[in-house]
Amino acid sequence: MPPTLILIRHAQALHNVDKAYHSLRDPVLTDLGRLQAVELREHLKAALPPDRRIELIVISPMRRAIETCLIALDWVINEGVPVVPDARWQELHPNPCDTGTPREQLAADYPQIDFSLLDPVYPDKISPAGARYRCEKGAVLARAQSALADLYWRTEDVVAVVSHSGFMRTAVTGRRFANADYRVFDFEERDWNQEGEPYRMSDIEQDTDIGGSGILTRQSLREQIELII
Repeated sequence: MPPTLILIRHAQALHNVDKAYHSLRDPVLTDLGRLQAVELREHLKAALPPDRRIELIVISPMRRAIETCLIALDWVINEGVPVVPDARWQELHPNPCDTGTPREQLAADYPQIDFSLLDPVYPDKISPAGARYRCEKGAVLARAQSALADLYWRTEDVVAVVSHSGFMRTAVTGRRFANADYRVFDFEERDWNQEGEPYRMSDIEQDTDIGGSGILTRQSLREQIELII
């Protein structure tokens, strides 16, 4: 059966503090963001039962997602669980703060992560070569469905994904995420007789054995917005 997904939004980064930082390319975490990531780590360690181990980590290759992963999931990484940077999980817009860093530089800055399989077109979202990452409805939907399709067929029991609020909210879950927030999802059953049926997920309630919804309240947990699919 498909894996359970723990979808995590990165902790606070510089552009989350002040719009003046929106002109900063690929901003890193703030000091508060690093503390949030530590808090997230302790929350996840306490919430996940021993028989539901994270067996794969997929991350947006943006610095704020990488740094959140390296702090919040270090206990998983130290067990040898692979970390896979995937450009399909990057943020939506071509703004400087939502534009990443070339993989050669990322490999130099974060040598503990293997970026060799990262799409070489990353972080281009504008040229014809980067068209699949444009902030256009068709492109966003296509990359979300492509990313979910790949995860659907994974054999791991639990997969953690570190990504971004805009992308996950509009194209993946229809749910809001605060900084360093997470939600737990199972894939919905698919009708294989219906060609082109999208991959959809249902969030697991906070009082189940897999854990909760991070720092969001129960009221906001139930607040749902319209997906673009």
